[in-house]
Amino acid sequence: MKKRKKNKKKAAGPNGGIIYTVQGEWFPKDYPAFRFPEWHRGNEDPLVTEMRLFSACVRWAFNRLLEGKAREELKKEGQELFGLNSRYVDDAILKAKEIIGSQQELLALEIEETQKKLGRAKKKLDRAEKDLDKAKAGDDPGKIEKAKRVIHGRRARARKLSAKLAELQAHQENGTIPKVVFGGKSLWRRVCKGQSTREEWRNARQNRLYARGDETKGGNPNLKLVHQDGEFTLSAAISHLAKPGKIDAKGVQHTKHAPRVTAKLWLPEKHRLKVWELLLGGVPYTVELIRGQDGRYRAHITFAVETPRLITNSNLGYLGMDTNPDGVALANIGYFGQPEPWPEGFDIPYPRALHKFAGEFQVIMQPNGFLYIKIPELAYSRGYRRTYLIGVLAQVVVDITKVLGKPMAVENLDFGKDRLDTNKRFNRMAANFPYRKVIDAVMRKAFKEGVSVKSVWPAHTSTAGYWKYMERYGVVVHQAAALVIARRATGFKERITEELKQNVEKIKEELSQKVKTLPGEGKGMTRKVKRLFRRLDEKILVHNGLTRFKQESFYSVWHDLKELALSSR
Repeated sequence: MKKRKKNKKKAAGPNGGIIYTVQGEWFPKDYPAFRFPEWHRGNEDPLVTEMRLFSACVRWAFNRLLEGKAREELKKEGQELFGLNSRYVDDAILKAKEIIGSQQELLALEIEETQKKLGRAKKKLDRAEKDLDKAKAGDDPGKIEKAKRVIHGRRARARKLSAKLAELQAHQENGTIPKVVFGGKSLWRRVCKGQSTREEWRNARQNRLYARGDETKGGNPNLKLVHQDGEFTLSAAISHLAKPGKIDAKGVQHTKHAPRVTAKLWLPEKHRLKVWELLLGGVPYTVELIRGQDGRYRAHITFAVETPRLITNSNLGYLGMDTNPDGVALANIGYFGQPEPWPEGFDIPYPRALHKFAGEFQVIMQPNGFLYIKIPELAYSRGYRRTYLIGVLAQVVVDITKVLGKPMAVENLDFGKDRLDTNKRFNRMAANFPYRKVIDAVMRKAFKEGVSVKSVWPAHTSTAGYWKYMERYGVVVHQAAALVIARRATGFKERITEELKQNVEKIKEELSQKVKTLPGEGKGMTRKVKRLFRRLDEKILVHNGLTRFKQESFYSVWHDLKELALSSR
């Protein structure tokens, strides 16, 4: 039986708060006129030079840390090698440490995922070998040839995964990490194939400037954010242009203040007031500048803010959410697990951001506590557009939860890399369907606004909703599934009722009746359906006495009821 994964804790800020990140665009125009020949190359402006030196410092610090050198030693040496101030060098070292730490965490995950893939590959190989034995016993040349081709491919995959697993385990035993390609492995492969230029790869390796925040120094001394006259400006210190100053009594060389590049910073309108409030409060912030291939500068500004106070109460019930490719179904239930009608005067305003065409945002509301929010474009849109639509949908769902004052209940869906295998259909679904993206967006938004979210085991929610609640409440199967999700969050089991038993018997009688027409292939009371009813007769008798874990397991009675529903359509 498959074990359930424990819910992972949410990433928090350094003081136990949450991370609040805003992305904007920076428009630098005026640069210092003088250059240092020691650091300057060609016609590049001082900001590009600073980014190149900082990126080189990160790569240098990464290799030195792997050699076991100390941070303080690298901090002094880095200032001499790259001409950056001590804070930029220290930030580069911390950035390199983060890369090493993330690679060590990813190594353990990669080993676990590769072991699962290898186990599945060996099982498939065993099945293929059995198919070959059957083909030989039946003396079928066509099947024998096909089985041999399958075995050849599956053996190759098993060998490849075994070699990969051995390599990863060797890294883990030796305390090393796999090779890291700054600029990206995929871009480097395209360069090797001639699909991208070396200039693009070099730009990708030296297109960042990073500075962490400091509460004692006005938020961020190197990349300073200012709000003045209703506009935001960002000022970047060009430390390699700082001129040397006096030498003190201890022999320490001091530098004069570095020149700065100051320019307008555009931020999305919905974040401007929040960022202004955080700046007024003296909250430190981290800034990362990224220069794209088009020459535009994106700024990622990150604040560590306090966790908001919870504004929901689980004693009122839950709002269950079932995710679908084109929207979400919601079910409003009370403390006793039954649907509750929407409050008087309850309405969902049309999002101002969606105005491309009629029907872009659809709400199907039923007064007995069920709701379906449909965004048709969500099922086929790509990239940034889909992410944007998911964000709009998440905001609407969280606003509904805040009006009700109830926590949310969502499915704990798992589409991890370890589940991706040779099944192209599942791989495409897991990569394209926004199930996980919608739930993640809703959970992030809810966490920021003080709404509690509870994840439940996702198995058989649609099946239980189909058999128990769809016809009773006159709703679609997705809304019935949302009701099951909310009931699970409240702590209720899905028992087999007398009404459900009667429905099963009714289907059994209908399939057993003799008809005058000729029998169809795979229709009616087939041998497969007979075996299904035999299993159901055994499982229905004991289901209500099982523990909740066994009732919701994969091969519970709900698995056979799902097969019955599909076969009787």
